[in-house]
Amino acid sequence: MKIAILGTKGIPATWGGIERHVEELATRFVQMGHEVTVYCRPYYTSIDDEFYKGIHLKKLPTIKSKNYDAITHTFLATLHLLFKDYDIVHYHAIGPATMACLPRLVGKKTVATVHGLDWQREKWGRRARTYLKFGERAAVRFPHSTIAVSRFLKDYLENKYHRPVNYIPSAVSDPVFLPPNIIRKYGLEGNDYFLFVARLVPEKGCHYLIDAFNRLDTNKKLVIAGGSSHSDDYVKKLKASAGERVIFTGYIYGDELHELYTNAYAYVQPSTIEGLPITLLEAVAYGRCIIASDIPPNLEVVKDNGIIFESKNIDDLHRALQSALDDPNRVIDLGKQAQAMGVEEYSYDSIAAKTVKLYEAVVLGHCGLINGIEVSPRESNCQVDIVDGQSAKKVS
Repeated sequence: MKIAILGTKGIPATWGGIERHVEELATRFVQMGHEVTVYCRPYYTSIDDEFYKGIHLKKLPTIKSKNYDAITHTFLATLHLLFKDYDIVHYHAIGPATMACLPRLVGKKTVATVHGLDWQREKWGRRARTYLKFGERAAVRFPHSTIAVSRFLKDYLENKYHRPVNYIPSAVSDPVFLPPNIIRKYGLEGNDYFLFVARLVPEKGCHYLIDAFNRLDTNKKLVIAGGSSHSDDYVKKLKASAGERVIFTGYIYGDELHELYTNAYAYVQPSTIEGLPITLLEAVAYGRCIIASDIPPNLEVVKDNGIIFESKNIDDLHRALQSALDDPNRVIDLGKQAQAMGVEEYSYDSIAAKTVKLYEAVVLGHCGLINGIEVSPRESNCQVDIVDGQSAKKVS
């Protein structure tokens, strides 16, 4: 198949969970014999090569601003692909999914992935929120098939729009365990810090974490690994409120990130909004004790194997952090319990295979069999369950 992927900043992934998700899947699609094009924004994809890991990189311009970056780039990418012979056009995120109607007008098969309810994010103004709410509806109604990265999102979308939605989750790479080496430049020795990894935007809840951490009487540090995402003013406020025990690393990757995960005392996820947090999956894979807000996507991953606090409640977050400090043995046990749950469900190989099965079903115009009974397709959306590597269609 010839596959076009758009709506992301591009690859190679440097920062951003969706970008990592796309790079890992696109790489596997190529290894499976498919031709893949990823549309990229010039400021993000710095390499000049036309191909990366066998993936065709198509750079198109954008208006680099909070409100117009994604939609202008996606619009230009959509216009470009209308004249190409792609078998599948795959949109990522609800804002870009508003363009999914255009390829359908010229007979192209489309898929959209919902990574989160972006209109809930605090950075957006009234007009942007209104457009993103339209994008949520568009992501379910415009493409031939819709993917949700968490069961929470699947249930939410199906209950609200009465259309079938496929559950294919985000994924996580195998952990790379490394002793503290690079991170010693921050004065870290291992087991002496809480870790937070995310873009520094309000919905990730870092301001709640810093406020709660500042109340602790401890020699441990708080490492904030992440940077601005059209949120420079917010980052300045975070740094102004942080004490000397708080370390801001900026965006980090590779061995330095592996070291931070490997040697953290506990991992903190104070998000108020998530789709399915990849960094949380990574922390689980590394066997870190999880301290997480009680929003459904976090609970979907952690279940009962972590320390849970009420979202946006600084007092309760302080309690959770203090309880972790008070009982190191429990911290170790919870990390082992979380790791023992396994993340097989979230492996990139499995998710790439499921996504290709969905593509094949959409291209063929039907989705196979359920219990040996052939099911005819709906004209709009189809839902595919993947069982033992086989695709099966559900309709309502």
